Amino acid sequence: MDPIRNPYAPGAGQRPPELAGRDEQLAQFDVVLERVSRGRPERSMVLTGLRGVGKTVLLNALRSAAVRKRWGTGKLEARPDQGLRRPLSSALHQAIRELGHPQQDDVDHVLGVLKAFAQREAGPAAKLAEKWNPGIDVVARKGRADSGDIEIDLVELFTDIGGLAADVGKGIAVFIDEMQDLGPDDISALCAACHEISQSGLPVIVVGAGLPHLPAVLSASKSYSERLFRYQRIDRLSREAADAALERPAGDEDAAYTGEALEAMYAATGGYPYFIQAYGKEVWDLAPRSPITVDDVKVAAPAAEAELAVGFFGSRYERATPGEREYLRAMADVAVDMAATGQGRIDDIGSVATADVAIQLGKKPQSLSPARDALLKKGLIYSAERGLIAFTVPHFGRYLLDHA
Repeated sequence: MDPIRNPYAPGAGQRPPELAGRDEQLAQFDVVLERVSRGRPERSMVLTGLRGVGKTVLLNALRSAAVRKRWGTGKLEARPDQGLRRPLSSALHQAIRELGHPQQDDVDHVLGVLKAFAQREAGPAAKLAEKWNPGIDVVARKGRADSGDIEIDLVELFTDIGGLAADVGKGIAVFIDEMQDLGPDDISALCAACHEISQSGLPVIVVGAGLPHLPAVLSASKSYSERLFRYQRIDRLSREAADAALERPAGDEDAAYTGEALEAMYAATGGYPYFIQAYGKEVWDLAPRSPITVDDVKVAAPAAEAELAVGFFGSRYERATPGEREYLRAMADVAVDMAATGQGRIDDIGSVATADVAIQLGKKPQSLSPARDALLKKGLIYSAERGLIAFTVPHFGRYLLDHA
């Protein structure tokens, strides 16, 4: 097959493989946009799932849907070492520009509030050189969204921006990737602002994406968070959707797969979109002709696994310290023991008990807390329930057993 025309290469094609099987989420979001635009009550949306299931691609697709409705949109990626003010200000600045509000005086007023919100991070006594300039060419509006209390300020900011959007019959959508990495104060402020906006009926929504424990993070911040967000669990693709993720791009290039090849691809990838794309790329490069056969899949499998081992698994494993790697390997060993006792295949076993990991390492659970906490902060594991932990990366246990 022609590698130059590889439809599975990153960024190739009009419909990336990760979007296959996500029609339900796209349709629901269209309804959300329409309801909010008409001033009807609707919850913001949160996408959760393991790494490699296509959350970011879906988040981008939802943003594109909002842009087509002529909403103002902005996107940011949360980071554990960064506060919310600066990245959110940049995202909202872009959203305001996209609105196309005809009254420049009204726009300038809200931009002044946004600038005051952004610069408050440096403190009121900061010198001009120390203040972050978000590229807003208006004077910061004193006394609005600049109290220093992020919860008060964010409520005021969302209220003003929501009013601007309501003037033109549109909405504002903020898209936040890796949402679980927001600090506790920022998460709390975001929930409070979403609650206030939903009560006032202003057209502002937040669409977040994060790891499976994100709902627990939100719930721990505000007890009413479950009423603020529509949670969507993004999981591996069904066999039908996985086949479509391979067949649609191939069909665009006048190529096809045999039924046995599709079955082998699903067995190798487990239906995870990132793996499907990795395997699809290698199979396409190595298959001599169409239709692609099960033998072509077997030939390409080592190259696909090698690519995943370096770019997907290895890059994350390298972030762990030796002590943290020992903890990760013990988690995989516990999963093997669980599989041996009939509790499922190792790739399908979700959480393992922290107590079992301690037993596997022959140490007291308390002594392992630093390694576990560091892995949680690095996003390599997560805990959706007390005493249980799981890998954030699918098939990571198998990788550890084969390579670590």
